[in-house]
Amino acid sequence: MSNTKKIVIVGGGITGLSAAYYLQKEIKENNLPYEVKLVEAGDRLGGKIKTVKRDGFTIERGPDSFLARKQPAVKLVEELGMSDELVRNGTGQSYILVNNKLHKMPSGAFMGIPTQVRPFLFSRIFSLKGKLRAGFDFALPKGKEVSDQSLGGFFRHRFGNELVENLIEPLLSGIYAGDIDDMSLMATFPNFYQLEQEHRSLVKGLQKTIPKRKKSTGKKPGMFFSLKDGLESLVDKIEQKLDDGTVELNAAVDHVEKKEHGYHLLLSNGEVAKADAIIMAAPHYSLPKVFSQYDFFKTFKDIPATSVANVAMAFDKSAIKRDIDGTGFVVSRNSDFRITACTWTHKKWPATTPDGKVLIRCYVGRPSDQSVVDLSDEEIKQIVLKDLNKTMNITAEPEFSVITRWKNAMPQYTVGHKERIATVRHEASEHIPGVFLTGSSYEGIGVPDCIDQGEKAVADVLEFLRG
Repeated sequence: MSNTKKIVIVGGGITGLSAAYYLQKEIKENNLPYEVKLVEAGDRLGGKIKTVKRDGFTIERGPDSFLARKQPAVKLVEELGMSDELVRNGTGQSYILVNNKLHKMPSGAFMGIPTQVRPFLFSRIFSLKGKLRAGFDFALPKGKEVSDQSLGGFFRHRFGNELVENLIEPLLSGIYAGDIDDMSLMATFPNFYQLEQEHRSLVKGLQKTIPKRKKSTGKKPGMFFSLKDGLESLVDKIEQKLDDGTVELNAAVDHVEKKEHGYHLLLSNGEVAKADAIIMAAPHYSLPKVFSQYDFFKTFKDIPATSVANVAMAFDKSAIKRDIDGTGFVVSRNSDFRITACTWTHKKWPATTPDGKVLIRCYVGRPSDQSVVDLSDEEIKQIVLKDLNKTMNITAEPEFSVITRWKNAMPQYTVGHKERIATVRHEASEHIPGVFLTGSSYEGIGVPDCIDQGEKAVADVLEFLRG
C-alpha cells in the first residue's frame, strides 16, 4: 500500500462527484494503484443540485433539468443504471415579457436569433424600426477576426438594440445570470462567432446549419431531461457507487502546501490530507486563499460571481384567475418587473405537482439588482407575488413558498475569460504540477458541462500520474 498514489478531489458538487465516480471506475477496470478521497466544505454533496419534497410537491432549489442533446449527463445517467428515471419536459408555448406585456416567443428562433423571417415580422415584440434594423444582418459584412468580444456588442452590431434587449438578452443572460454586455462571446457562445465568420449572416448561417426537423403531426418532444425523483437522486446514486470512506464532509481546505513529493492539504477539521494529485472542483474565488503563496491565482479575485434567488410557490388551482397556456416566460430589461424569469413548473414538469395544484418558480437577482437576494423571505415573496399578479391575476397567498439564495454562485465569464483561465492553468502546470482546476468557474455552468469537466479532469490526472 505504500506505493499507492493518492488523489484528492476538493469540492462535492456535480463536477467533483463525477470526477470521483469516473476515477474509481478507471482504477477498478485497470487495476491502478491509486486511492481517491473527496473533501467537501459543507454538510452535504451535490452543490447547487438540491431537491426538496413537500406536501406531494417535488421542488428543485437549484437546476431543474439538463439539455437532452448534451451527452455527458445522459451518459452518466445510463452508466448509473438510471435510464428508466429520465423524464422529458412537457412542451408548450413560451413567452417573453416586454414593456410589461406577455408576448409569444416567435417560432423559429434559436437562442433568440430568428431563423424564420415570417414569425419575426409579425411579432409584436418589435417596432417596425427594430425589425428593419435587425434585417441589417443580411447585409452587414462579417466582423473582424478578434480573440474575444462581448456578447452584447456582437449581437447589437448584427441586429441592433431592440432585438437584443427584447429577445436575445433575456434568454442568453438568464443562463449565466450575467450582463450580456460584459459576457465573453468566446467563453459562452463561440459558435455564433464561427457562424458569422463562415456565413457572414448569422441568420443564413443558422438556416444552413441547424438540422431540419422532420414534419410530425404529434407533439414535439421536450429538449430537457430531469429525473422522476428529482435531480438530487443523481447525486445520491453517485454517492452510493463511491467506495466506503471516499467522502469527507465538513472539511474545507484552508491551505495547500507543496512538498518534495506531492502535496499536503490542511483541512478545517485539523486533519492533513496527503495527495500526489489534486482535482480542485471548488469555486475559483476560494483558490487565492488556498494557494496564497502563488500570485498567479490573484487573477481569480477579478472574476466576478453574481447571486440569485429562486422562489417556488405552491397554489391551489383556483387561485390562478388568469391561466396562461404555456410553460413560462423570461423578462426583458424593458419592463419594470424584478423577477427575471418564471417557470410554470406544473406544466413543464407535471409529475412534480399534485392534481388540482399549481407550482410556479421565479427568479430574482439580475446583475443590476443584486440587493434583492439579501432581502427577507417575506420581502422576496411579496416582490414575486406583485409581479405574478400583473401577468396571472394571482391575488391569493401561496399555500407555501420555498426561497433559495445562491450567494456568489454564478461565475461570470467576462470578456477575456478563456485567456485568463488558460494563463492560470499554464502557471499552475509549471509551479504546482498535478493540481487540476475544474468546475463551473471555468468551462460551462450547466450540469452536463460540469460532468464533462469532471471526466476531463480524470483523464488529466491519470495522464499525469502515469507520466
